[in-house]
Amino acid sequence: MSIPPPFGPQPPQGPYQPPQPAQPHQQGAYGPPSYPQYPQYPQNPQNPYGTPGVPGVPGAPGYQPWGQGYSPYNRPAPVSGLAIASLVTGVLCCLPGVGLVLGLIALRRLRERGERGRGMAIGGSVLSGIGLVLGMVLVVTGSDTYIWNGFQEGARAGAGYAPARGECFDEPGGRLTGDTDGVDKVPCSGAHDGEVFATFDLKDGSYPGDDSLAAAADKRCYGLQYTYAMDSWAVPDDVDVYYLTPTGDSWSAGDREVTCVFGNTTEGKDLTGSLRNDASALDPDQVAYLKAAHVFNAAMDTAPDAEYVEDDLPGHKAWAGRVSAALAEQARMLRGHPWPADARAPVAALAAGLDDARAEWAKAAEADDADGFYRHYDAGMRLLDARRSVPPRKALGLETTPPAVDEGGNGDDGDGGGGDNRGDNGGDGSGSTGMQV
Repeated sequence: MSIPPPFGPQPPQGPYQPPQPAQPHQQGAYGPPSYPQYPQYPQNPQNPYGTPGVPGVPGAPGYQPWGQGYSPYNRPAPVSGLAIASLVTGVLCCLPGVGLVLGLIALRRLRERGERGRGMAIGGSVLSGIGLVLGMVLVVTGSDTYIWNGFQEGARAGAGYAPARGECFDEPGGRLTGDTDGVDKVPCSGAHDGEVFATFDLKDGSYPGDDSLAAAADKRCYGLQYTYAMDSWAVPDDVDVYYLTPTGDSWSAGDREVTCVFGNTTEGKDLTGSLRNDASALDPDQVAYLKAAHVFNAAMDTAPDAEYVEDDLPGHKAWAGRVSAALAEQARMLRGHPWPADARAPVAALAAGLDDARAEWAKAAEADDADGFYRHYDAGMRLLDARRSVPPRKALGLETTPPAVDEGGNGDDGDGGGGDNRGDNGGDGSGSTGMQV
């Protein structure tokens, strides 16, 4: 028994045949209708397998490519600047309180802003806290003072001790001239090589050289001695002005200080006791008298460099004019102060003598020649006899022994009463060579 074939056209028997094009539907024919096949889309020559999701290329699936701005890696959160500052401050231990505060603030902001640096903030806070506790322990126990004193001693050992105003010292070699490696502080009540009466700083710039430095120190120190030893009569005759100045090497390291010193002019001889007699050691009446006397002393210090009048008559005449004006001012100051009862008469007599001397100095300032200058100059100096200053000084409790008179006796004693020439003609003295440290 045979099975009849199914309805409709049958494929031919035999080897495989390629599919035939569909035939249009025939009305009245048996079998299901057939439809035409649609053509295949062309493949992308750059990508024969098709590029999914690229617009304009048929057959692409329905997902989209990565959008603009996409980064395949996550960017790290920024590091907190406060955390860094806290760690640095804690490591340096310079401001432990600040480092602790910065660390705590950083920890709070890390959570709020999503920043990194938690480990640095914690480390800075811990180190700063330790430093703060140690600092408090040092203050409570007094160890901070001990450490600071040790630091100062170490600094002095390396840079040399610099004596201050009012301090006394010894120089290892016992000299106040030439170079020295340093000086040692000693009490002024005992024997010592020098006593500091002033210090000042020089202007910045290149090293001026030894000679220029010595000239500047010499001029300035001689003028400053009266701010410390107001009563020049109380300064021994064998005491003069010296100074300590920077060396070329110390200048390069920033040293600009000049130290003005009283020292003994006799080699190997020490000073004993302080020479200080300023407003801190004198009463108001003594200070008023010495201030008036200093007006004359300052004018005498402006004498011309030429030793003889014939070599510089205009310079000497100008100097005489300054001395005449100073004597007038000194007399005015003496008359204007309310002196104690026992000092009024001697002070008034001194002021009258200053008036007479002023007249002669004024005539010297107007002299036509050297002879005329000498004549009035000699008369004016005779009227400035130191013995006229003794009565008011005795009444005021000041030194009553006039300084020794040098050759020619054409100096000042700080009273307008003759005396030695300390500070005269620019103050040349044994201390003019100075000492470098």
